[in-house]
Amino acid sequence: MGLLDGKKLLVTGVLTEGSIAFHAARLAQEQGADVVLTSFGRQLRLTQAIARRLPAAAPVVRLDVTSAEDLAALADVVGEHTDHLDGVVHSIGFAPQSVLGGNFLAASWEDVATAVHVSAFSLKALAVASRPLLRRGSAVVGLTFDARYAWPVYDWMGVAKAAFEATSRYLARDLGPDGIRVNLVSAGPVRTTAATSIPGFEEIERRWPERSPLGWDMRDAEPTARAVVALLSDWFPATTGEVVHVDGGFHATGL
Repeated sequence: MGLLDGKKLLVTGVLTEGSIAFHAARLAQEQGADVVLTSFGRQLRLTQAIARRLPAAAPVVRLDVTSAEDLAALADVVGEHTDHLDGVVHSIGFAPQSVLGGNFLAASWEDVATAVHVSAFSLKALAVASRPLLRRGSAVVGLTFDARYAWPVYDWMGVAKAAFEATSRYLARDLGPDGIRVNLVSAGPVRTTAATSIPGFEEIERRWPERSPLGWDMRDAEPTARAVVALLSDWFPATTGEVVHVDGGFHATGL
């Protein structure tokens, strides 16, 4: 018997086999879930190809989280593959290079707004778009990078993550009466496409393994994916508005 037997999940952010979302989708299937993926634009074909590398090939539906049309149609297009959802995984983030890598003071509002829209507001947008399919006892799980600190080079993405974490708490408040849980996993640095695209991200990576009580392997996304799967399961029925750290314990030791 799997941890997610019979559950129907929507997973965003699967782009490569190194994606945390890919490993979450893989583990979810191994634990008995049916999975639908999202993608759009030039990434769509990549996601479709990667979907075939899962234990069971997963359908891919179009979703640009900044598109009002895509969001409005989401319940219908997902409904072509399942009549309900038990969980949604938010693994979406983007910021223009101009707001990263030491450009905090020089960043323009237009580029900052893009980062906040895609990386923070999208959590609310995705949850609301999925809400018609979500049932009592379902879960929304997102991925963050500890927003309590001013990290080197992370700059306005760090601000977007702070907004993302606040958004999750307000969603937990407003979706709780419907029996929908909203939680985040704060992962240590994993060498995903998103992480390696940040100029100077090695400054964050460099000290992580030595400062983490449990150690840390930046090439291994599975510990983070396991936490996502656990939060999607029925084993956290009274937990919402929480941020679970999966970072080798780095958060407990200070910078």
